[in-house]
Amino acid sequence: MHLRSGASAVLTLLLLLSSCALVPDPVYRSSGLTGSASVSGFRQRGTASYYGPGFHGKLTANGETFDMHAMTCAHLTLPFGTLLHVTNLDNGGEVVVRVNDRGPYVGGRIIDLARGAAEELGMIESGTAEVMLRVIGSENDE
Repeated sequence: MHLRSGASAVLTLLLLLSSCALVPDPVYRSSGLTGSASVSGFRQRGTASYYGPGFHGKLTANGETFDMHAMTCAHLTLPFGTLLHVTNLDNGGEVVVRVNDRGPYVGGRIIDLARGAAEELGMIESGTAEVMLRVIGSENDE
């Protein structure tokens, strides 16, 4: 009986400690990501990567032909046509991109940028960068 109460105490302590943990890079998500009105105020911080030559000329998830020199990106959940202001937190670079594809499919990454956008952000050499995403509108806004 003593062993069970000890294990229970350890479990309780672990639960208490985990509930007090601070998240260093919180992810902010809006619910119901179906249009620009539902994603206004969306912000997300995390790791960006980029894609280019291997995908150039192939179809994106929204049916467009991928142009690696464009200011476009892949995001897992934001609606196609969403315009994002992306800030490179490593060097202060900024760019506006449009969501036209799905991804990234590599764990720990929040956005895949077309090579043109990655060049603007100064992340070609490093391959990845810590970024902040902020929805600024939709290509359908008028």
